[in-house]
Amino acid sequence: MKPGGSPGGSPGGSPVRALIVAPAWIGDAIMAQPLFARLKAREPELMLDALAPVWVEPVLARMPEITHIAENPFAHGELALKKRFALAREIAQQGYQRAYLLPNSLKSALIPFLAGIPRRIGFTGESRFGLVNVRHTLDKTALPLMVERFAQLAETPGQTIERPIPNPRITSTPEQQAAALTALGLEKPKRLVVLCPGAEFGPAKRWPVNHFAALARVLVERGHPVWLLGSGKDKPVGDAIAAQTPENCLNLCGSTNLAQAIDLIALAKLVVCNDSGLMHVAAALDRPCIALFGSSSPEFTPPLSDQATVLRLDLPCSPCFKRECPFGHTDCLTKLEPARVLDACLSRLGS
Repeated sequence: MKPGGSPGGSPGGSPVRALIVAPAWIGDAIMAQPLFARLKAREPELMLDALAPVWVEPVLARMPEITHIAENPFAHGELALKKRFALAREIAQQGYQRAYLLPNSLKSALIPFLAGIPRRIGFTGESRFGLVNVRHTLDKTALPLMVERFAQLAETPGQTIERPIPNPRITSTPEQQAAALTALGLEKPKRLVVLCPGAEFGPAKRWPVNHFAALARVLVERGHPVWLLGSGKDKPVGDAIAAQTPENCLNLCGSTNLAQAIDLIALAKLVVCNDSGLMHVAAALDRPCIALFGSSSPEFTPPLSDQATVLRLDLPCSPCFKRECPFGHTDCLTKLEPARVLDACLSRLGS
């Protein structure tokens, strides 16, 4: 019996095919990569496909362990049973022998069950007893990090996780980077610093605009062109930062797709970011990174890279894990002064 409670091959001797039900957050998907690498290391012929939301697909596409990605079209909280039955019928035709259920929700387990995938591996949660039949019990003390919890699914239930767990890694080739620059009409700058001022979860995770602008101005003065990356929702924030940084500060928020953002981050000498999906992208590309934490905690989802520096104030009211500051001041980030962040940047940049 192989780890994960699954036999090593199908009865006819053909390679095992497994379906990954991927998380709906970019950072969470990146933290699952060590699980994929471990599964492939133990079973080199294993074929791993993923079922993922369209916005997560670009990071999974940068993982060589993943063979194929199918779109998971369902919005958060959407049941849509008729559509789930239809998708399950399509998946059933692929002949998967097992499924790894990374989200702990009931809905995430429905499609593998309806598709008749024989072994459905995941943590027991949300009364999934009939849907998950290779069940792990989550011990949050033994597995404090999300990356550890995902990697646990490579083991037989009850078996201690194999350590150390390698840091997540995604790829960006010089060819991909050149293509991104060409598509965006950009030239590769020297000494590039990327700032990622957004955070999809909410404003309580975002370092203030004026702080980002103050940092950008000093970095530009020291000869570091600054590019701002984020989604379309972050464009107004990027515009505000760029308006306060007259030279060599380019707002690309909303101008790139995620694949292009990955390749531009790969070009950076340094990335400064909130606790966000792009923080995990920078870490997985092993770029020097300054990660700013306020309402959230690096004790669960830190940037997993030896090149990452975490800055936080650890105030009595944080981490609160709220989307918006319950006290209305966001002191956990506002009082994290630009001078302190600049010192960390210069230490990473060697200047």
